[in-house]
Amino acid sequence: MRKSGALVYGTLITAIVLSAFPLYWLFVVATRTNDVVGDWPPPLLPGDNLWDNVTRLFAAEQANFLTGLVNSAVASITVTVSVVFFSSLAGFAFAKLKFRGRGALLVIILATMMIPVQMGIIPLYMIMVELGWQNQLEAIIVPFLVSAFGVFLMRQYAEKAVPDELIEAARIDGCSTFRIYLTVVLPALRPGAAVLGLFTFMATWNEFLWPLAVLEADNPTVQFSLSQLSTTYYTDYTLMFTGALIATLPLMFVFVAFGKQIVGGIMEGAVKA
Repeated sequence: MRKSGALVYGTLITAIVLSAFPLYWLFVVATRTNDVVGDWPPPLLPGDNLWDNVTRLFAAEQANFLTGLVNSAVASITVTVSVVFFSSLAGFAFAKLKFRGRGALLVIILATMMIPVQMGIIPLYMIMVELGWQNQLEAIIVPFLVSAFGVFLMRQYAEKAVPDELIEAARIDGCSTFRIYLTVVLPALRPGAAVLGLFTFMATWNEFLWPLAVLEADNPTVQFSLSQLSTTYYTDYTLMFTGALIATLPLMFVFVAFGKQIVGGIMEGAVKA
């Protein structure tokens, strides 16, 4: 037992160190100057240039970093709320409601997950042009308001987490279908919805290819802004690492703020199941 315990703790500590070191190194470089980026051995202690690098980052005209942060925050929050709402609603319908064509519709939704994202960029860009949404925030929000993966995840979770007897009892009490969703189904789906919301927020915040295709440098997302910091002739690594550090902070905040709720909700759902 002692040997297995030491092995488990050793493995966990190693995994934590390997996972946390890139973030720590990101912070160290963000507090230094470009003179020490290529030093060997590399510096392992933070410097005192963080504030200067942050000031230069937000002053860099080619990056529009503040605009990128605001755009990414608006898009990520809007997409996350929409995906969680529509996915949980559709998942409840596919799992618990009986209607004609339910199986065929679910197969069609799942089939869309097999199409690579890169294949849809050109037709989606053509739609954005027809709608006049080029370089508009709507272009990175509206196409992602519904997620096929989210529908599938919520459908699988609702199948086990929501008893049919509970729905029938609510119908006997006179609840409409939408009221059953709000008062009975949605609270039961909270653990799965929290996980889906976290994944959706992270994916939207880190999205790079589609904003690069449909937006311009004067109205970027945060990942687009980071790409603008690197030029053909010169790369300011401390500026890029400072931007990456700031761009990582919202993700860390979301995980720290809601991580316990997500894990606790999943454990609660597992105990009830």
